[in-house]
Amino acid sequence: MKPDVQVAIIGAGFAGLGTAIRLQMSGRTSFVVYERANDVGGTWRENTYPGCACDVPSHLYSYSFAPNPNWSKAYSPQPEIHRYLQECVGQFGLRDHIRFNTEVVDTRWLESDACWQLTDQRGGILTARVVVAATGPLNRPSVPDLPGLGTFAGTTFHSARWNHEYDLRGKRVAVIGTGASAIQLVPELAKITTQLTVFQRTAPYVTPRRNRDYALWQQRLYALVPTLQKVHRHAIYWFNELFGLSFIGNETINKLGTATARKHLEHQIKDPELRRKVWPNYKLGCKRILVSDEYYPALTRPNVELVTDRIEHVTPVGIRTSSASQDGTDRPFDALIFSTGFVVADIYLNQSIIGRNGRDLLGEWEQTGAQALYGLTVSGFPNLLFLLGPNTGLGHNSVVHMIESQLTYLLDYLRQLEQAGDDVFFDVKPEAQRTHNAQIQQQLAGTVWASGCQSWYMNQQGKNTTLWPDLTVTYRKATRSVNMADYVVERATTSAI
Repeated sequence: MKPDVQVAIIGAGFAGLGTAIRLQMSGRTSFVVYERANDVGGTWRENTYPGCACDVPSHLYSYSFAPNPNWSKAYSPQPEIHRYLQECVGQFGLRDHIRFNTEVVDTRWLESDACWQLTDQRGGILTARVVVAATGPLNRPSVPDLPGLGTFAGTTFHSARWNHEYDLRGKRVAVIGTGASAIQLVPELAKITTQLTVFQRTAPYVTPRRNRDYALWQQRLYALVPTLQKVHRHAIYWFNELFGLSFIGNETINKLGTATARKHLEHQIKDPELRRKVWPNYKLGCKRILVSDEYYPALTRPNVELVTDRIEHVTPVGIRTSSASQDGTDRPFDALIFSTGFVVADIYLNQSIIGRNGRDLLGEWEQTGAQALYGLTVSGFPNLLFLLGPNTGLGHNSVVHMIESQLTYLLDYLRQLEQAGDDVFFDVKPEAQRTHNAQIQQQLAGTVWASGCQSWYMNQQGKNTTLWPDLTVTYRKATRSVNMADYVVERATTSAI
């Protein structure tokens, strides 16, 4: 049976659209993009909280094959990134390939036909020779199971599901969490709320952002001389790559980064008690490093309180905390906002993925932890490639760079498939996958991420299934082409070649 399309892409965020663009650029037009929402953008469509922006500089957090000379700031705000992705759809003629409001609920390998069968929420069925899962890691908000939360009479929501209908002006608001989203929205809420209380479980390292506007003449110059923009992009990339050495063993750079964070804190907060509360007690980089010039000053405002006591339970009118020295402090609130990030390490997809011999991928990952060959392909699930899959996240550089490395691998995978014949499929050898993941975990053991803190990089079993344990240059080299020694080559008849 000839499949309906050669490639089915699930998700229309940075990874999915990047796949579609590279396919189009390579002359491959037999593909479809499934998008569960009514617009593209993924994370940058979903997150619309006040102050939402990227913490990677604009010129690096964009496709190298679709440069944008018109970024308004060094760090792009969410609407601008979303608009960039929308413009890419038009620029590369992708709209006719995208099925909006269509969610894949079942992806099933058909061994006899050497293709995948995808079923959407309305029962529609499509077959594809190759499936690219580009759903991304930031798609399931994490909400702590606080005792009594269901009794709260006010408004509650997660920062990734912002309630724009609720007016926070003049309200008493609690922000639970001090991660990447919190440090962006807290300064904005501090300007409009009567009382803003920030509940911190673990202090983050905060380094200077040094955001700035790009002048109109700079934008015009980048448009006129694209090479200058490319040089600027490379400069940002290599600076970040150098800093990445601090995570994998370079103590000198790690200490310099720690000193920078400390100086930033001391410059912006003068109160010694508040300084004590917001200074981390773990090694720089063990948890995500945050960038902001506004967060610390916001904490010093008279209407803002930072609470480090344990949340005992939620009451109908607020939150009760307790500490070693004090029991039962009640604080009343009109709204509770969870800025508690996402479930990343335990990969979750709102669908079933059934491979060879009825193997359930997500069920297996629940038992073993998510694992793949270079985060891309999984043994027993032929012709299925993940983008930003297991152990391909970063703590120091742009994930768009990682995506582009993976797209290079994907195009070589397709090239070799096409050369092998229409009924051929590639399946990762189990030993190749085991060896690779054993090396990943061995490398991680020597990094800052294994220095003792508890982070969202770890799954429920304490295994880091999120991060690439090295620099991005090593990943790009490793994924420059497909090593066919890692794969078994088979035909639809299942007879090995």
